[in-house]
Amino acid sequence: MRPVRRGARAVALGEYLRGALWVLPGAAAALALVAGSLLSLVRIPRDSVLHPLVFAGTADDARQALITIASTIVTVIALVLGLTIVTLQLASTQFSPRLLRNFLRDRPNQVVLATFVATFAYSTAGLYTVRATGGADFPRLAVSGAVALIFLSLGMLVFFVHHIVHSIKIDTIMIRVAEAAGRAVRAYTPSAPGVDRTGPVPPPDALALAAPRSGYVQTVHPGPLLAGAAGQDAVIVITARVGDHVVAGTAPLALAWSRRGGPPEDGPALARALHHAVQIGPERTLRQDVLFGLRQLVDIALRALSPAINDPYTGVQALDRLSVLIGALGGRALGDDVRADGTGVIRVAVAGPAFAEYLDLACGQIRRYGAGEPAVCLALLRLLATAAARVTDPARRAAVTDQVRLVLADAESRIARPADRLPVRALATRLMAPGPSGPANARGPAR
Repeated sequence: MRPVRRGARAVALGEYLRGALWVLPGAAAALALVAGSLLSLVRIPRDSVLHPLVFAGTADDARQALITIASTIVTVIALVLGLTIVTLQLASTQFSPRLLRNFLRDRPNQVVLATFVATFAYSTAGLYTVRATGGADFPRLAVSGAVALIFLSLGMLVFFVHHIVHSIKIDTIMIRVAEAAGRAVRAYTPSAPGVDRTGPVPPPDALALAAPRSGYVQTVHPGPLLAGAAGQDAVIVITARVGDHVVAGTAPLALAWSRRGGPPEDGPALARALHHAVQIGPERTLRQDVLFGLRQLVDIALRALSPAINDPYTGVQALDRLSVLIGALGGRALGDDVRADGTGVIRVAVAGPAFAEYLDLACGQIRRYGAGEPAVCLALLRLLATAAARVTDPARRAAVTDQVRLVLADAESRIARPADRLPVRALATRLMAPGPSGPANARGPAR
């Protein structure tokens, strides 16, 4: 179990470091100090081919240049942090507060800030080196490095302005969320068959294993539990799904029982293995939580459909992104993640959402908030047409049909003009028609 423990901790540490805004700047400052120390030891002779590239001024000129670079970079860092805070505030109020984590994890922003911090640390440390050396003999190559860094920082500032403008575009935000959720779909859901799996049903006398802390279930790695369960001839069902909020000491995180009947032989050992396999944190992440990716896109659509913004086309765009994810989920195995040992005996099962739950999250709230707009209803039906074209399981087809009926019912009651209801009714009727011709021909008018 020891390697497993290190792996689980490494995953949690990696998630934290990826979203920490201080990691790259701190590392860059340390590297800048090391580079400055090494360059200060290098002396370029006058007859060297590199001599024309080194700083040609006096020690006083070098100190003045380093002071100017350091003071300028401090102003630039304040500007960058101010623009970043404004961007975070805009994303929180206009799109969704759940998008803030995506901006904090944005690698280009971290690289830009790291470059500025490295330039400041390098220049400030260079002041001490030049002052300590004094006279005509000072580390000219190291001073030239500070000049090179200020030009690099100038380029990074222009890039940052370009990047920050593009990063707050609604299309860019939705594409990034959809891509992150799509990676989770491909990594953590089997590609076939497209059915909803169910795990074993725990007996009444199963041992309840509580969560060690309160928070959201971020990741679950059932593999490490196989050896512990097989060693005790036990079965473990993790009842909390990824994205669920658990409270320490209350509802069970998992249930365990012996295949011979009754609780397992060594419950504390299974509890320790469970705590290493399940990562609980203060917020939801997109690492395994596909529902969270759908939730972010739904939040964008709901904000756009609110009376304060009244932007139905953004809601339609969000539904277009959701249709890609729902189409991908339609052909994959969802539901409980069931794991068996080498002999084929089921040892571990992790509760997971069925296809109907994904579909309801993608359609339910948007339908209730936007049913009065024909364009939104048509976008919902196109999403359902995409889902119908990808699913073959009868239960999933029934879930799609139920959502079509709900969209049509809400549209009939909310859309005032009969002429506006006609395209919605026609598309819904084609979708509910039996046979493959319905979804294949389900196309709405131009948006």
